[in-house]
Amino acid sequence: MVSLSYILQRSIVQSAPLLLGSTGEILTEKAGNLNLGTAGTMYVGAISGVIGAFLYEQSIPDGGTLNPFIAVIIPILCCCVGSFVMGLIYSFLTITLRANQNVTGLALTTFGTGLANFFGTAIVKIVDSDVPAISFNKTSAIYKAYLPIADDLGWFGRIFLSHGFLLYVAIIIAVLAAFFLKRTSAGLNLRAIGENPATADAAGINVNRYKYVATCVGSVISGLGGLYYIMEIGSWSINAIGDLGWLAIALVIFALWKPNIGILGSIVFGGLYIADTFTSGLPADLVRMLPYLVTIVVLIITSTRRKKEHQPPAHLGLAYFREER
Repeated sequence: MVSLSYILQRSIVQSAPLLLGSTGEILTEKAGNLNLGTAGTMYVGAISGVIGAFLYEQSIPDGGTLNPFIAVIIPILCCCVGSFVMGLIYSFLTITLRANQNVTGLALTTFGTGLANFFGTAIVKIVDSDVPAISFNKTSAIYKAYLPIADDLGWFGRIFLSHGFLLYVAIIIAVLAAFFLKRTSAGLNLRAIGENPATADAAGINVNRYKYVATCVGSVISGLGGLYYIMEIGSWSINAIGDLGWLAIALVIFALWKPNIGILGSIVFGGLYIADTFTSGLPADLVRMLPYLVTIVVLIITSTRRKKEHQPPAHLGLAYFREER
């Protein structure tokens, strides 16, 4: 029988990519941009990090050892560059060219997923592997390394301390994002833009600059979610990330556009997403629907109560035309 501590531990592991993806999307949506390309961004961030890790491991001679700092920093930098470019493309199309945000986001998801699978398949062919996957176990082991004292602290250590550093980075980013949005003038400006960009523009706030920065930074954060997941499983294969990107978007609604609530919400979603591994007698696909069903219930409840703080930004998904101000 599976123990409760093991279920919690696995739920927390699964929560990190969801938390990073949703935190990045929350920052983007607070600026009024609905980026449905989060899934594609996570794929591009993941494959960019994979390419960096793969090339670094290949550069090490037989019998050599990896430099832990370089093994960590190269995939992260590659991931940030790849996901930043995705955010920049989305920003240029929707902010500068004022393209439809829904169509642009869906197009980027298709583009990002296809691009990641293309490069992943290309690397598999380069190494002439019999298995359609890329393994980078040495780099992955560094990412998954945890404090040795975790093994000596019983259930507490297994649940909360037996994780790689990116999990704690995800929590820190979510806390900082919540503080930024609620306690800083720049965060208040960003929220004002999402609610009414014309009023913010009239107040002297550079709307386009805020939108660009929020979207690109949000994309980088989401991309790190893809990198975390790939490093956790230690390999890349076709459609490796699955539907985690869409689940991260659903988590935004569940968290009521608040990154701090997203921390707990990601654990709930992470547990529901892998619930099929702990249950028997129910179809796996049916069990994996649970996070989306929970999101629908939350959406219905918040829509019924109509509390302002539980609603999305008023200008979410709408292009801003300064000429109409």
